[in-house]
Amino acid sequence: MQSIYYFRSRYFLRALLFILPCLFLMPGDNYGQGCCSGGSGSPIAGGTSQGVLADRQAEIGTSFQYINSDKFKTGTHDTTNFLKNYNSEYLYTRFAYGATKNLTVSLEAGYYFNKTQVWPDNSKANCSGIGDIIIFPRYDVYTKNTEKTRNEIALGMGVKIPVGKYLDSYVVYTDPHSGKNYFTPKPPAVMPSTGSQDFIFYGFGYRGYPAKKFRIFTSMLYVRKGWNPIGQRFGDYASLALYAGKTYFNKLGVTLQVKGEWVDAMKYDKSIDMLAKYNLDVTSTGGKKIMFVPQLSYSYKTFSVYALYELPLYQYVNGTAIASQYFFTLGLSYRFMMVKLKG
Repeated sequence: MQSIYYFRSRYFLRALLFILPCLFLMPGDNYGQGCCSGGSGSPIAGGTSQGVLADRQAEIGTSFQYINSDKFKTGTHDTTNFLKNYNSEYLYTRFAYGATKNLTVSLEAGYYFNKTQVWPDNSKANCSGIGDIIIFPRYDVYTKNTEKTRNEIALGMGVKIPVGKYLDSYVVYTDPHSGKNYFTPKPPAVMPSTGSQDFIFYGFGYRGYPAKKFRIFTSMLYVRKGWNPIGQRFGDYASLALYAGKTYFNKLGVTLQVKGEWVDAMKYDKSIDMLAKYNLDVTSTGGKKIMFVPQLSYSYKTFSVYALYELPLYQYVNGTAIASQYFFTLGLSYRFMMVKLKG
């Protein structure tokens, strides 16, 4: 008799049928690098740091992110008459599996329902669709548990594979006599993907105090961007986040996070005029910011739902670009055991 797998929840198959198709239909970039520059910041969404799962434990997580901004900056100064609004709606899904007690592998992806850029005259460019797929293994390099503390250090290295479109155009003028349409490239900020294969480097450290239901942890992320087929390499991305969290009533979690982000300026093929050909102002790419991120979570058995809001404390952009304003995430995760039976 062949080995089979069973799932310790009769509800798993229902959840799987809903979520699993999304894994192959969604991108991995969660916000633009700048409204002139486009590109991506972090390719990992969801709002939660990731350690490793237990041996043969699995997790399905999905989150919805909403971004809206009518704030634009030149350096650290607010600017006007540049754009009217930028907004996006994004669904991100992750399936992770504990291959061993130390190694967890996840498949992550997402889908943009909408990415829209609006100019002061109310003209706009928008796009939707698949973005990228991320394969992301993480390994627990250190674990030490005592009567009073739980400690963990995990490292990860993944790859982002471009799937969605990174170049498109829209009608900017229709000749009233001939009816002929004239097109221009859409700004990269509204495209679902950058079109490049990127490499992800990740670190996670955790220290928990179970008796006090208190925990502190940190995560570090670096994304090395690759070149896309049209001679663009969007700026590398780095982030460092510090967290402190406490659980109340065994179900309600409160986590406070301070996160710093840096995005390098874009590299490009100097023989190509990016502004004329691709509607991309290279001087307005890259920047840095510091955010305060409060998060609430509620757990019921193996389900967890959470919500977080990113509040910008400091922002600097190269050139003139989008600034963060409203960034809200709502997520759900479900963990279960996959146990192998020998027969």
